Amino acid sequence: MSAPAIRRIAFIGLGLIASSMCRAIREGGLAAEIVGTARSAETRETAREIGLCNRVVDTPAEAVAGADVVVLAVPVGAMDAVAAEIAGHLARDAIVTDVGSVKRSVIDQVLPQLPEGVHFVPAHPIAGTEHSGPRAGFAELFEGRWCILTPLPGTEPEAVERIERLWRDMGAMVDRMDPEHHDLVLAVTSHAPHLIAYTMVGVADDLRRVTDSEVIKYSAAGFRDFTRIAASDPTMWRDVFLHNKEATLEILGRFTEELFVLQRAIREGDGEFLHDYFARTRAIRRGIIEAKQDVDAPDFGRVVLKKNG
Repeated sequence: MSAPAIRRIAFIGLGLIASSMCRAIREGGLAAEIVGTARSAETRETAREIGLCNRVVDTPAEAVAGADVVVLAVPVGAMDAVAAEIAGHLARDAIVTDVGSVKRSVIDQVLPQLPEGVHFVPAHPIAGTEHSGPRAGFAELFEGRWCILTPLPGTEPEAVERIERLWRDMGAMVDRMDPEHHDLVLAVTSHAPHLIAYTMVGVADDLRRVTDSEVIKYSAAGFRDFTRIAASDPTMWRDVFLHNKEATLEILGRFTEELFVLQRAIREGDGEFLHDYFARTRAIRRGIIEAKQDVDAPDFGRVVLKKNG
């Protein structure tokens, strides 16, 4: 049996994505040693308790010492401080990567801080759930999902290939994009939809005060799915919107224009327009299923609780 491709991998942050990576790396034998740390002492203790890493240490400086791959798995707004903290402790030829869902801002925060001889390969796995913390992860999270790399010109090709191989070995499909294009694409597919979900749940919360919990009691699938999205980590999503401001505002502007068009069609009773519009958008759903990014079944990803007896 050949030795693992990675001798030591260090995780800064041990939330859903990092804990899923730890499990996938362990199951696949992809690294000889996994070292982790987190800002919260409670999170570190939980990680030790469940045996998430070979070692859980108290500081990022300790975690990255001697690591050939370092994964920054912290909120986008914390990247600058973390990069500054680890910069003087990174091994020469170490590869630093990240899992942030915004790429231009992360690059601007991290790259200037890294010493000469350290490689930076930004990455974003398009996978997740509404849960967070080291207990939330599972090794299969990335199977059949996309991970986008946004390497910069001049990055050592071998460093990019090692990170790409790591993601493929964890079951992900890998694509490469320009950072700005990534941020625009994710504003469409993730960031704006999350903001809309937060808004819809906020509106419903106001209504709930008037309707004495009927919004909760009679929630159909549409609103229920909004609440699932809106249950995501508030710190992470606050940082996403602050650090992908331009792209998110652009997509929200287009969304507002489309909403006005639909409002007019409803007001004027234009059923033909509404039917044609919904038929076009329905095709997007079929494309997602054909791309195997969801399945054509109700309650995908939910546990059905059976009643006792």
